[in-house]
Amino acid sequence: MQRTELAELGEFGLIRHLTQGLPKHNDTTVLGVGDDAAIVAYPEGTETLVTTDLLLEGIHFDLTYTPLKHLGYKAAVSSFSDIYAMYGHPQQLTVSLGVSARFALEDLEELYAGLRLACDRYGVDLIGGDTSSSLTGLCLSITCLGIVAKGEATRRSGAQPTDLICVSGNLGAAFMGLQLLEREKRVFAGQTGDFDPDFAGREYILERQLRPEARQDIIRQLQEQGLRPTAMIDSSDGLASELLHLAKESGVGIRIYEERLPIDVETASMAEELGMSTTTVALSGGEDFELIFTLPLGELDRIRSLEGVHVIGHVTEAGQGCYLVTPDGAEIKLRAQGWPEEGESAAATDTKDQATEKAHEED
Repeated sequence: MQRTELAELGEFGLIRHLTQGLPKHNDTTVLGVGDDAAIVAYPEGTETLVTTDLLLEGIHFDLTYTPLKHLGYKAAVSSFSDIYAMYGHPQQLTVSLGVSARFALEDLEELYAGLRLACDRYGVDLIGGDTSSSLTGLCLSITCLGIVAKGEATRRSGAQPTDLICVSGNLGAAFMGLQLLEREKRVFAGQTGDFDPDFAGREYILERQLRPEARQDIIRQLQEQGLRPTAMIDSSDGLASELLHLAKESGVGIRIYEERLPIDVETASMAEELGMSTTTVALSGGEDFELIFTLPLGELDRIRSLEGVHVIGHVTEAGQGCYLVTPDGAEIKLRAQGWPEEGESAAATDTKDQATEKAHEED
């Protein structure tokens, strides 16, 4: 395969090559790539949403098993999800890259193919960015601009006692996809000949990890129904962690019910194969990019009409704390816990966490 060294194009030639022919999806984009700065103009009666993500090779992604096109797509979608979590719609995206000498033009074309695909699917304009040399690998900085009607942005701080806690889709699939990829990577490291990874029957969890989707459809349903959540956040860091953020910012307590956690059969099967608790996977697995939001109890009938939305609990007074309720009525304090250390099973970690919580209660 032909490899074109980046030095052959130079910085400005590289930017022109990667961004030529970009379509325009939104009237809010006045000028995109091609000048010292882009120009955007939002109509009166709206507010601008801005979110930024920094992705570092070896920290946030592993190119051993992550195709560059998938990386570009996922990087864009993760930013779109932040805008949807504010009840808004993404409009523009900028992308800056730090690139080491091991990457060629063809590699960056693949990365941009993923970025472009995401922008086309979600109707977002790619309006600029920057490139620089990197000594340590690949680095992406993504900034997304979005729009929301004035006064209608949904924050994390608006949840009220008796509100229902809702979540879209299902939980833990992306993390199970990551665990599968990491397992096969370890097997590959011990091989000397050809290696055929064992992904049969695991296509769904792999897609949730490598090429996730943002829940634009949920925001459209909510807006069509005239439902604006009292608080909302996306599940990029895991259900438990995000609910604790929401509870802290809103000054409330949380009760969610174990039997109501939505878990896909493929996620549960992979968790069982790896000896992990499906509940722990659902609570702590991140990068699902589902929406977690609260709505008044009186909206229950309309909530039930929303496709792909599950009611998993309710908001309480702050003094009642944040708990998971098991089917037998036991309450386990929610915590933003990490994953088991090497050699320790998820079941052992669950037991240890519950023992620690019991000790806290006794204190």
